[in-house]
Amino acid sequence: MKVSVSHKEGMKFEAKTAKSSFIIDCPVISPVEYFLSGIITCSATDLILIPKNQGKTVTDLVVDGEVERAEEHPRKFVKLHLTYSFNSDADDVTAARWVMASVETYCSTINTIRDTTEISYSITHNGKLIRENEKMISGGGSKIDLGEIEACPS
Repeated sequence: MKVSVSHKEGMKFEAKTAKSSFIIDCPVISPVEYFLSGIITCSATDLILIPKNQGKTVTDLVVDGEVERAEEHPRKFVKLHLTYSFNSDADDVTAARWVMASVETYCSTINTIRDTTEISYSITHNGKLIRENEKMISGGGSKIDLGEIEACPS
């Protein structure tokens, strides 16, 4: 994977990938907000693709992320809490497993920061809170094998 960022004017930059490009307009949206958005979007794609692979459907998906950062520079993420809210045609246990599979195994952006960031999550499924402030297992990662899934190319 390769990304090239070039300065345009003021605090605007253009990011180019092999597939597309987009403008990063600081301080309207900071690079850290883009980074957090990428983390959330990575997991959100899993929450669409894992169920699809199992013949299930997720609708009304919203994933919110809240980060606590260190006070001293480089102001790394110290804590990340993700709140998942979605409806599906699966039971609550299966829905929770989809989230766990994303955060523990499939989402590469979450797994990139997991050794240095305390990560937790809550899940509301079909309007019911089914997990609250669950802690992600930190460190080398655990495997939840749901088989191969279709994924966004990286």
